[in-house]
Amino acid sequence: YQRRVRGLLMRGRGRAFNTSSYHYTGGQKKENTLRSDPFEPLKALKPLPLIDIGANLSKKQFPDLPQVLKRASDVGIKTIILTGTTLRNSQEALSLAQTESVVSMFCTAGIHPHNATECNEEAIQKLKSFASCPEVVSLGECGLDFDRNFSPPDVQEKAFKKQIELARELNMPLFLHERSAHDRFVKIMSDYKDVIPRSVVHCFTGTRKELETYLSMGFHIGITGWICDEKRGKILREIVSLIPLDKLMLETDAPYLAPHNVPVRVRRNEPCFLPYVLEMTARCMAVDSSILANRTTENANKFFGLGKLQT
Repeated sequence: YQRRVRGLLMRGRGRAFNTSSYHYTGGQKKENTLRSDPFEPLKALKPLPLIDIGANLSKKQFPDLPQVLKRASDVGIKTIILTGTTLRNSQEALSLAQTESVVSMFCTAGIHPHNATECNEEAIQKLKSFASCPEVVSLGECGLDFDRNFSPPDVQEKAFKKQIELARELNMPLFLHERSAHDRFVKIMSDYKDVIPRSVVHCFTGTRKELETYLSMGFHIGITGWICDEKRGKILREIVSLIPLDKLMLETDAPYLAPHNVPVRVRRNEPCFLPYVLEMTARCMAVDSSILANRTTENANKFFGLGKLQT
């Protein structure tokens, strides 16, 4: 028995689980790469002005938050917008946005479709209260997610409509989520055409046809590290150039979706890796990185009204 266990351990030494790409990769080389300092390559980057429009930093994954924000500042991140996904999480994001930091922080307030069952009238009033704070620059993350249906589809749709109507009432932007629900998402938003120009489809990963539909309707589009994934991001790399420069914004969705073009594999994404999303997006759009950085920063400032809040 002991010899058998020892043999199994020996055979497993050369294998490492790569949590950023969700598959096993054999060999000692990858294991050493995962143990390397993922932040060392950042020193070679030229800092460019960037705004991360979607990061989940109020999570337990960031006990080292001061260092995370310092690294973001060092690579040119000027502003981070924290994503609110539940009432509790929106409160946490707001509290964090109200703290002093080396980067400017704002937040959204909303109820994610996974948590749509908590979106009752009391919750809407709570979101309205959050929205009265200057640090809250958008409602959301809200929308539809029929991929796993953690909340029933009909409940998701009701919660989505309530938050759209609140955004219309308060004249605020919307930070939107759509996964495996394109047709219903489009149908619902078609009833709120006046809200669409101030709505961004966060973390777009869809098809060419879906992108063309969103653009024809007037949505803004958020691009994450998904575009850097060699396999999953192939379609997005082929179609991202369809997005007009004035409709594009960049985000990390940290701690998720770490860019795969970071020279050292990372398990946890964070805002300092946004330049790699910029780099890949610029390459696919055949646009200089500095031009794209300036345009996406300008778009985010205008979309969320950040300029008047930072003066």
